[in-house]
Amino acid sequence: MSYWLLKHVLVGPLLRLLGRPKVEGLQHVPADGPVIIAANHLAVVDSLYLCLVLPRRVTFIAKQEYFTEGGFRGRINRWVMKATGQVPVDRTGGGKGSDSLAAAVRILEQGGIWGIHPEGTRSPDGRIYRGRTGVIRVAMETGAPVIPVVLSGTDRVNPRNRRFLRPAKVRVSFGRPRYFLPADQHGVRTATDELMADIVRRSGRPYVDCYATTFKASA
Repeated sequence: MSYWLLKHVLVGPLLRLLGRPKVEGLQHVPADGPVIIAANHLAVVDSLYLCLVLPRRVTFIAKQEYFTEGGFRGRINRWVMKATGQVPVDRTGGGKGSDSLAAAVRILEQGGIWGIHPEGTRSPDGRIYRGRTGVIRVAMETGAPVIPVVLSGTDRVNPRNRRFLRPAKVRVSFGRPRYFLPADQHGVRTATDELMADIVRRSGRPYVDCYATTFKASA
């Protein structure tokens, strides 16, 4: 199953019909060379809409569960993940975070686009949560520009805990590229917060200064 076939024949037309995506700022994405796409995360279909609207192929590092889940939903997830060339990573802890970053570096060293949701998981309530520092660490190591992206409406197309997709207007807004020079540990955290502040400002959504996973665990 090819990426082109999935994007232009199978899943892509359905997503266009349901979301009628409005795209802004696409000119900020370089036509070639390594690029990091950093977007807020509202729904499972976020990565699919990014693949749909970007003229270049984008690769995400997907959690291992998408490739191992059973049942009908699991088969669909594996089909989509493999067709789009996503890279499975075990996120259960230990040294696995380093494995994820190493995989991202390899994508960029090959001149590709690495897509990431810095929040690490879907927002539980539509607000934007504290970003993980991996995106900045990879940007500093590779020199690749980071394009901040704001998604809206995807959570209405793909509501949490609902089985079927629904029609709703989707907006995908690409910001100006940001470049990050190597810095110390404190600089990485500060740069991550600045990136998330850019996404918050452009989205108009409230910001929560804790990780989404922490919020979910305490809810």
